[in-house]
Amino acid sequence: MVKLKDIAARAGVSIMTVSKALRDKKDISAEMRARIHQIANEMGYVPDLSAQLMRSGKSKLFGLIISAATNPIYARIVMALEERAHELGYDLIFAHSLNQTSREESCIRRMLMRRVDGLFITPVYRLGPRAPAYQEIQRLKVPTVILGHRGLFCTDFANVETDDLAASFAMTKHLIDLGHKRIAYFTGPPVSPSAQERYEGYRRALREAGLEPDDKLVFHAGSTIEEGEKAALQMLNENPRATAVQATNDLVAIGAADVLLNQGFKIPEQISVAGFGNILTSEFFRVPLTTIRQPKLRLGYAAMDLMQALHRGEPPESKRLRAEVIARASTAAPPGK
Repeated sequence: MVKLKDIAARAGVSIMTVSKALRDKKDISAEMRARIHQIANEMGYVPDLSAQLMRSGKSKLFGLIISAATNPIYARIVMALEERAHELGYDLIFAHSLNQTSREESCIRRMLMRRVDGLFITPVYRLGPRAPAYQEIQRLKVPTVILGHRGLFCTDFANVETDDLAASFAMTKHLIDLGHKRIAYFTGPPVSPSAQERYEGYRRALREAGLEPDDKLVFHAGSTIEEGEKAALQMLNENPRATAVQATNDLVAIGAADVLLNQGFKIPEQISVAGFGNILTSEFFRVPLTTIRQPKLRLGYAAMDLMQALHRGEPPESKRLRAEVIARASTAAPPGK
């Protein structure tokens, strides 16, 4: 293994000079820093991160915990976080909670054991006001940014989120403006604050238009394609005479639309379908899906900006970003309009 003394011997300078140059200290000239970096690269030098941690107290690691990388909503958020982390000289390590509270607690504690310099967490929502691992984060004063809405157990942390209420309101209004009056709503997980906001946006838009919300048009759908399929089958069985379906996310909308198409319904001629999230699949579905474009890259950048502010000791200022309706082929005026 190449050591600092080996680089110093090749460069003809002291070990201290090499150490400072590799840490980009300003009391070493730019020319000397560049020369020593070049020699280190040629010799295959790999820094001892444990020694670096002992010297500086910083691991140069950020921890990221999301539900699962298979959820397409996270792809661009993670890309933005990794891009900015790389620019700042940090590495990003991540883990999956799989939406299990026990696994999330384990992931958080493993990150804390790695002495990460900050955490980005998409919470596993629970009804309780406390979660032991989050209390541990607070006790250790690890800078933490919540990706998404905060639950009762994480209200003390800064967060970045989409204005889901306004976005869902806009989507329902889009359907109403097309002439729909009986709009079925496929809800998300009841413990999820974002799902609650989206449902509330739907209800507010109906009321503003003088349409009283009808519980017979509301179906619990969760968050997956399979749950969207089940909700669509339940709706067809109960036949509430809906002319449009608004889903809590794109996966649910795609599952529902697939069932409707397979049952012989024409989208949007007989029934409109709308989602939320603008995942890549939505644009290339059998009938391109009308949806809400979430600012996923901007959410990632905003989260890293917030992390830097926390590192500077500034008061945390959460961010709430607006989203927009993207109208595609899956929505149109109801039959007879």
